[in-house]
Amino acid sequence: MAVNQPAVPAIANPAALGLGGFALTTFVLSTHNAGWAPDLTWVGLAFFYGGLAQFAAGMWEFKTGNTFGATAFSTYGAFWLALATFVVLVLTGKVPTGEVLKDQGWFLLAFAIFNTYMLILSARVSVAVFGVFLTLEITEILLFLGAFAGNTTLAQYGGYVGVLTALVAWYASFATVANSMRPNPILPVGRPFWSESPSMAATTRPVTAG
Repeated sequence: MAVNQPAVPAIANPAALGLGGFALTTFVLSTHNAGWAPDLTWVGLAFFYGGLAQFAAGMWEFKTGNTFGATAFSTYGAFWLALATFVVLVLTGKVPTGEVLKDQGWFLLAFAIFNTYMLILSARVSVAVFGVFLTLEITEILLFLGAFAGNTTLAQYGGYVGVLTALVAWYASFATVANSMRPNPILPVGRPFWSESPSMAATTRPVTAG
């Protein structure tokens, strides 16, 4: 006699959480870099929302079969955790004062390299996700150049573009949530720049949310 197996529950799209955690933490740090807000407000967010929550979203993306989303969210969750830890080390005197900016420069340069190839691949996802990686690329370049040169003006411009990055990521998160609540998408995220292919279908589905 056949035994009825319990239905496997659907997995919610973790991209909404990942994008939201990234957007909010980026926004708070960028308002400081732009000279609008005080420093260190973002550190707790970097540990728990941009860091832990976004990293968890990346782990859940592995469950959905979305390699791109898993790599992006896990990496940038770890980015925020690492950056917050670095700040704690600076505040406790573990990093020599004269090395702080150079350390930040190398840190941001390394992530800009990672972001470059993810930017190229994001063109296979959606216009919204490509916009996140494009604005983030500009932000990271401005910030690492400013850190290496000790140029506060470049860092300030990086803050301006960082705010834009956060707004684009927030829209992508909003669209993901909104589109998941209806049988058909209601907010546009834009089609991929590259043509569809069967091998990429599983990679793009969870992030575009419809």
